[in-house]
Amino acid sequence: MNRLAIGGAILVALLFTAASSFFTVQQTHQVLITQFGQPIRVIDTPGLHMKVPFIQNVITFDRRLLDFDTAGEEVILGDQRRLIVDSFTRYSITNPLLFFQTVGAAEQGIRGRLNSIVTSSLRRVLASETLAAVLSAERGRIMGEIRNQVNEEGQRFGIEIVDVRIRRVDLPEENTQAILSRMQSERERIAREARAEGFEVAARIRAQAERDRTVLLAEAEANAAILRGTGEQEAIRVFAEAFQRDPEFFQFWRTMQAYREVFSTGESRMVLTPESDFFRYFRDMPARAAAPNPAAAVQAPPARPAADAAGAAPAGGPPSLPSPAASAPAEAPAAPR
Repeated sequence: MNRLAIGGAILVALLFTAASSFFTVQQTHQVLITQFGQPIRVIDTPGLHMKVPFIQNVITFDRRLLDFDTAGEEVILGDQRRLIVDSFTRYSITNPLLFFQTVGAAEQGIRGRLNSIVTSSLRRVLASETLAAVLSAERGRIMGEIRNQVNEEGQRFGIEIVDVRIRRVDLPEENTQAILSRMQSERERIAREARAEGFEVAARIRAQAERDRTVLLAEAEANAAILRGTGEQEAIRVFAEAFQRDPEFFQFWRTMQAYREVFSTGESRMVLTPESDFFRYFRDMPARAAAPNPAAAVQAPPARPAADAAGAAPAGGPPSLPSPAASAPAEAPAAPR
């Protein structure tokens, strides 16, 4: 019975020793073997491997890309602008032995050193750049310079810096309002200039339209005056040709027009002698009635009595004329010819 227990214990011890002697390396890991705290060898081949049990230890390191995010750091640019720069770093452990000797077995030990390395590189590179370069396509070149500097420092710790990216760039809070106010003032100035240019163009268009309108009206009035003058000239010519056919009828017609204009109101008063040429058709009416004239197209009104010509006018007729003895005679203007 004691032999069986001792044999079982020995078998368990052998199995435990065998389990402690073998270990597996994953494809995403690399291993450093240490003996009494001293590094012995590095294994980066995936598969089953063997070590001395109870004497040698296995330290595993990730061979994939690792992330490290830095907090926002305030930096001063080359144009004395202040910025809050937030960045992140991608790195991988390429030399586990050097990493163990400089940092230690824990991967967290590299983060504090990376923070100081990345921050120092950011300050050095951005100190010679302007805000316009940081906010433009030049950012790729700037990040490349920062990555190269961080990579040179990181090789001392057995890591390789794959990339350093500026994730966000902000202005300090005390500068944000001032910059926003300056941007607003600049936009308002540009808007005022645009409005002034628009008003200038509008005034120029209105002036051109007003000038065109004035020219068109002047040309239209000139053409209208020419047309009116031509029409009046033609009318005068037609009237002249018509009146030249019978001058006596023309004189009679003009005299009748003068009678109508003088006596139409019924309130006209004239101081004339009965022998005035203005009433010649009234005096000649009996003779004209005795000897009809075929050319006379308009019948003259009956002649006024001598008493009416010298004194009061009949009811409903033109106003009475004073006698020659009451006032000095005055000749009426002859009928227009």
